[in-house]
Amino acid sequence: MGEVISIFGGGRPDPRRADGQGPAEDAETASEFAPIEDASLRALGRRGMSRRELERLLGTQGYHEFAIADELDRLEGVGLIDDYALAQHLVADLQERKGLTGGAIKAELVRRVVAPGAIAYAMDLIDTADELAMARELVAKRARQYGSLDATTVERRLTAFLLRRGFSSTTVRAAVASVRSA
Repeated sequence: MGEVISIFGGGRPDPRRADGQGPAEDAETASEFAPIEDASLRALGRRGMSRRELERLLGTQGYHEFAIADELDRLEGVGLIDDYALAQHLVADLQERKGLTGGAIKAELVRRVVAPGAIAYAMDLIDTADELAMARELVAKRARQYGSLDATTVERRLTAFLLRRGFSSTTVRAAVASVRSA
């Protein structure tokens, strides 16, 4: 039977530390990286961020490039930064909560500086089968608000409304036409 090593400390002393109790860690090194770690965790606590987004934020706060790169690698290693997971979350959120599709979702992912590979992955996740049904539903709800306006103005406003949400022009025309015929 081999030597038993406690996972809770109290095992063999670590020869790298003067007191022999735990892993060697230079107090200066720990204090040098504590501010950037605090800043990054505080930022990630507010909302999910892409790697590049967090890199830009830490850069504006005056941290050195090497320290930022080390911190980003550490965060990625423990799974706190994942552009693919962020892109997947944003697609679901933007589709369900805001009713956005296609181009509008891609524009938001680009604005959030998500990695290009993650954007391509996220765009494949977008459910386009329900696009016309979703557009018709949005137009029907919105058209009720425009009851006192003339037909041309209603059509123009509904078209702009759907285009801002990223619907294709073909889908927009079909959805607006469904309101006209109703």
